[in-house]
Amino acid sequence: MRGVTHARGAVCAVAVALAAAGCGGGGSSSGTGAAVLSSSWGDPQNPLEPANTNEVQGGKVLDMIFRGLKKYDPRTGKATDMLAESIRTEDSRNFTIKVKDGWTFSNGEKVTARSFVDAWNYGASLRNRQKNALFFGYIDGYEKVHPARGEQTADTLSGLKVVDDRTFTVRLGQKFSTFPDTLGYAAFAPLPRAFFTDHAAWLKKPVGNGPYAIQSYMKGSQMSLRKWDGYPGPDKARNGGVDLKVYTDTNTAYTDLMAGNLDLVDDVPAAQLKNVRSDLGDRYINTPAGIIQTFAFPYYDKAWNRPGMEKVRTGLSMAINREQITETIFDRTRTPATDWTSPVLGTDGGFKPGLCGRACEYHPEQARKLIKEGGGIPGGQVRITYNADTGSHKEWVDAVCNSINNALGNGKACVGNPVGTFADFRNRIGRHKMSGPFRAGWQMDYPLIQNFLQPLYYTDASSNDGKWSDADFDRLVDRANAETDRAKAVTLFQRAEEVVRDNMAAIPLWYQNGSAGYSERLSDVALNPFSVPVYNEIKVS
Repeated sequence: MRGVTHARGAVCAVAVALAAAGCGGGGSSSGTGAAVLSSSWGDPQNPLEPANTNEVQGGKVLDMIFRGLKKYDPRTGKATDMLAESIRTEDSRNFTIKVKDGWTFSNGEKVTARSFVDAWNYGASLRNRQKNALFFGYIDGYEKVHPARGEQTADTLSGLKVVDDRTFTVRLGQKFSTFPDTLGYAAFAPLPRAFFTDHAAWLKKPVGNGPYAIQSYMKGSQMSLRKWDGYPGPDKARNGGVDLKVYTDTNTAYTDLMAGNLDLVDDVPAAQLKNVRSDLGDRYINTPAGIIQTFAFPYYDKAWNRPGMEKVRTGLSMAINREQITETIFDRTRTPATDWTSPVLGTDGGFKPGLCGRACEYHPEQARKLIKEGGGIPGGQVRITYNADTGSHKEWVDAVCNSINNALGNGKACVGNPVGTFADFRNRIGRHKMSGPFRAGWQMDYPLIQNFLQPLYYTDASSNDGKWSDADFDRLVDRANAETDRAKAVTLFQRAEEVVRDNMAAIPLWYQNGSAGYSERLSDVALNPFSVPVYNEIKVS
């Protein structure tokens, strides 16, 4: 997802403001009388098109209003069938997908095989400029609908065929044994005909097929979602709805929670971690999540991409005292990273503790040596860009800079470079306007090692914000995707990860736990392995 931020934008968007429903926790209700809860949130970057959302805030909404062929278990992360009645293949390249009967969108339209095929063709098309287009890159015909250069020469993917109302086939350009496991990601969600016939109206008020429907949205203030009573799935909402309230400061959200003006905070600020247990008791959640925090680099800037810079990047990594920072700033909600994935995957799933080796350990003397050998820090100073509105980023960026400055014996070697809002931050990244390292945390889209590597480091991948490129890495990823033996595929992915390590393509910092706090009105509150609240299971008294 999207960068953390998946690290993954969703805004009903544009500058259109719909009337927002009432604010606050405590006692609001849906039209049917069921109680509604309020939760902290941040304005997403882009419109809520499923294939155009690759960050957390938009992803939260898509997870509430859409259901796809697969769904990731909220406790284990395992991909299980949702709208898929069956997904069959004999060669890991040609797939026949049958859609369950009885599903509709909240506007009454029936969900059919074409709902998926049309949505995927839209997402892949170059002219639609969808951020997640590359997720369709393995389907035959992608190079014609989304060429690397020039105009597209086809409107639809040749590898997608509608067989009948409930059946369609997918032909991939190469074997991809874990392809079905990716289909719970929001980019693969179905879309109603209304999305295509009146796109502007749909963007103002998106229509999906999930347990919630959007009632209203006022950018910068609140999005109100309400339980959809006609939802046919097994995971119906147990509350009347959710009011997602926009906060530009997580400390303010926490204060509102403590004052009874908010029901749920799903990102406890670092400044409150010392007292959150005494404040909330068992209403505080701290659980492992598929999230890693990193620094990315602007490889489109020649100063950061010249020969020898891999030594400078590795030196900077070795100048960061991860153990000290995670202990003093994050109070046991972060763990120093020793690879580029997440412990949530488990070793069978590709997590390899220690893969980074000494490069992710604190060795100040070696850090100074490597930076000097690599030609020094471009411009003499590292400016780490981050968004200042959510995530308590200032505290840890300052701590990282202090560590680098101490290691290098230069009080001005590293400084933080805050950007006001997450949307502005992401827009600068998208325009390739970064002149130095920038925070690039990643929240998994699906629990596969491939998802921690390919979207971030593959040439021209959807979330390769720094534009890093390495032919050896790309070849290893292609081989891993084509491998039908899961264990062999994992080994190949780990070899690709070693290429990331040897080039220090991005600096891994720490694995992140999901943290949340909630009011006495709520029960059955939990975070899924993506660190997102399982909103539909929450009960409100």
